[in-house]
Amino acid sequence: MKRDDLVRQLLAAGCVLLRHGGRHDIYINPRSGQKQPVPRHHEFEEALARHILKFLGIN
Repeated sequence: MKRDDLVRQLLAAGCVLLRHGGRHDIYINPRSGQKQPVPRHHEFEEALARHILKFLGIN
């Protein structure tokens, strides 16, 4: 999955960028309070994208 597609899904679901890290950006779901790092790679595996979405409470 491309990083831009995942970030679009996160923003559409109400998540916000908390801060930029060295190699990751940290996104938070304000409804659940869960934080999750998102790597800055251009592409990463679908399993990682599913994990990020599931952890943040997004279907």
